[in-house]
Amino acid sequence: MINHFQPLTVAANRAGSLRTVFAAVGLLALTACATEPLPPDQELQAAALAITNAEQARVADYASPELGEAREKLAAANAAAQQKNMVDAKRLAEQSRLDAELATAKAEAIKAKTVNDEMKKGTESLQQEMQRNTGLTQ
Repeated sequence: MINHFQPLTVAANRAGSLRTVFAAVGLLALTACATEPLPPDQELQAAALAITNAEQARVADYASPELGEAREKLAAANAAAQQKNMVDAKRLAEQSRLDAELATAKAEAIKAKTVNDEMKKGTESLQQEMQRNTGLTQ
């Protein structure tokens, strides 16, 4: 018996294969034409604000190296954005913000320790004064 549908099956398989190839080529073309990432404006602004806040809190007096690194990374992030390297710009801006926040936290910890040390000295002085006064009245 002769199968009259065999040529149609081969043609259908070829058409399906061609559709798959064209779909793959189209997908590759769309991927190649994809727009570049947007500038990381929010990250750059957040880093600049964190640095400004740190400067206003006089962080440089206590954590100058960390604040310096934050400034350098923000400058590098801005340069990367100018060169259309948005992935590096975003990463550097985020690192800059984190460095500024670290500098702020470190400065606050140092300030708190200084206050704590002064309070301890004051307490010790009061205790010594009380012992002297107690010893005089007896």
